[in-house]
Amino acid sequence: MPTNKNAQLRYQILDRCFSDLHHRYSIEELLDEVNKALMDMYGTEISIRQIREDIKYMKDRVTFNAPIEAYPYDGRKCYYRYAVPGFSIFKNELSAEEVASLRSTIDLLSRYRGLPSHAWLEDVISNLEIRFGIKSNPEQVVSFDCNDLLKGTEFLGGLIDAALNHQPLNLLYRTFAGNEHTAIIHPYHVKQFNNRWFLIGLQQGGHANYITNKALDRIVKFSRADVPFIPNTDIDFNHYFKDIIGVTLPEDHPLPEEVLLKFDEARFPYVVNKPIHPSQVTTDEQEHIVKLTVRPNKELEARIFSYGNQVEVLQPEWLRRQIAVKLAEILKKYSSVQKECNI
Repeated sequence: MPTNKNAQLRYQILDRCFSDLHHRYSIEELLDEVNKALMDMYGTEISIRQIREDIKYMKDRVTFNAPIEAYPYDGRKCYYRYAVPGFSIFKNELSAEEVASLRSTIDLLSRYRGLPSHAWLEDVISNLEIRFGIKSNPEQVVSFDCNDLLKGTEFLGGLIDAALNHQPLNLLYRTFAGNEHTAIIHPYHVKQFNNRWFLIGLQQGGHANYITNKALDRIVKFSRADVPFIPNTDIDFNHYFKDIIGVTLPEDHPLPEEVLLKFDEARFPYVVNKPIHPSQVTTDEQEHIVKLTVRPNKELEARIFSYGNQVEVLQPEWLRRQIAVKLAEILKKYSSVQKECNI
């Protein structure tokens, strides 16, 4: 009975081949599939004799009692397949189609291999590869928009663990002004926005506790806090951010407002195809106007300014005036350019 260290992997590969209704695997092709997996995992190969022994072992009634049949095709050749569709020696094993989907997922995850901030993915990917005998594709076919130089991402795995395990943290935080302060944070949620990561949690204050968000690139360090964890009993993070863009909940705008934005003809199709917010609807196609129902915050303003002269705020009136004031301040910075043009 084959009991060496790679036997389980061989059975997994053979089981997948035998259950694949879209491909006819000859004995030589079975050998190739198994040897590719063994070479990837262990740097070794087996002979065709071992494949025949494995098939015999899998068919044995005392072991797996697998209904493996050899079907003739193309003259003297034959292919091997389970006679019973849907059979698997592993009751919860994946089908060939599911394996293809899983391989694509592993390819996506593997994009982040080697980054300090995503070291926790190494165990996930490796376990998937070993469990199902799948290696990620060595070709780089997918790229993500991410900033590998962004500070603080090395804390991501530890903060996720703290949130999952209800571990309060002593967190040293540095503001953009350079001021540092220490706070006890009860971590609840981690969110990514605009290629930055944010920790949302309950901060213990002098007189009252309050919800806060901390950008990971401003965190200096953190450690375990020896205090009882205060659980999240009020916030459903499936809906917490639904009325805003980004992560900032504006205290001066507790309720969503209707924001009308008018785009020029060139920009409008892009905004329609890539909505600014899930609430976005087109109110006038001819005039290129869209409506957002959001709580206006600094992230919304930043998004508006990112469109430059291709957008106009129509309402609310206070936001229109606020954008106009900031645009006037921007023009002041370029007043010297206007003077040069008039000379």
